[in-house]
Amino acid sequence: MANRHLSRSIVLQSLFEWDFGSKSSFDAISIFKRNAEEFAPGLSDFSFMDTLLKGVLEKQKDVDLIIEKAAPDWPIDKISVIDRNILRIGLYELLFSDRSQVPPKVAINEAIELSKTFGGDTSSKFVNGVLGAVYKELGEPGKDETGKDKKNNGSGNLPVPVFYLGGAVVYAKDGDDIYLALVHDVFGRWTLSKGKIEENEDVEVGTIREIKEELGLDIKIKEKLGENEYVAYNPEKGKIKKHVVYFLAESKFVDLTPEAKGGLDDAKWFKMGDILDLNFYNDILPLVTKAINILLKK
Repeated sequence: MANRHLSRSIVLQSLFEWDFGSKSSFDAISIFKRNAEEFAPGLSDFSFMDTLLKGVLEKQKDVDLIIEKAAPDWPIDKISVIDRNILRIGLYELLFSDRSQVPPKVAINEAIELSKTFGGDTSSKFVNGVLGAVYKELGEPGKDETGKDKKNNGSGNLPVPVFYLGGAVVYAKDGDDIYLALVHDVFGRWTLSKGKIEENEDVEVGTIREIKEELGLDIKIKEKLGENEYVAYNPEKGKIKKHVVYFLAESKFVDLTPEAKGGLDDAKWFKMGDILDLNFYNDILPLVTKAINILLKK
């Protein structure tokens, strides 16, 4: 374990030098080889370091999009060089490594330890928040648990701000076929269009507005499907809860005009019969299934 931690430290130092100097991927490998020879000449786990560095470089664009989704108020170039490369390492291991070799919680804990050693005063909290948000959004065990703050001296759970959102399973008819409109996020999942409900705004009115902004569709709410609540991370507020009310809504079968958002990379209509073969989040699939069952009875 100590060797793996040293290996990650060397990869981090190499990425820091590479990123700070805006060098090419080829330069990053040269920097890494120099650092490995200088700081760990007898380390037997060179292949682990080499694989980690090359993996982070290969997936950098994908990982950076995920960072911006998990911390939307922090553009990637505004995050400190050391913090963003710690996040790159942590997210690469969390999302792309063999989980039998690097379990998700090990990936997160190792990144937090790197932030404590190399980062600033708030680095570990920031890194923990971003990686924790991604971990929960991936549907890992404990997704719906908020837990107790270990520093509250037994005084109970600290208050967590709640943000309210509205979303919909949007369907349209084209001849005898029924289509559903879905959005694809940078985590590789198809999901439902949703957005924030403004203060004192009716949830149905807000949902109609948000679907129009995100997909360019005019919808009519048909019925309520259900509600979900999950924990996320906000760089300014820390841990937050997002409470989403989902509806079944009808639209005309017209071209989608998706809003340019950092966390979404596609939007498509799918025939209803093809929907259940897609990669959904665990908490979204029951809503889609319920919507399909309702539509089949119409």
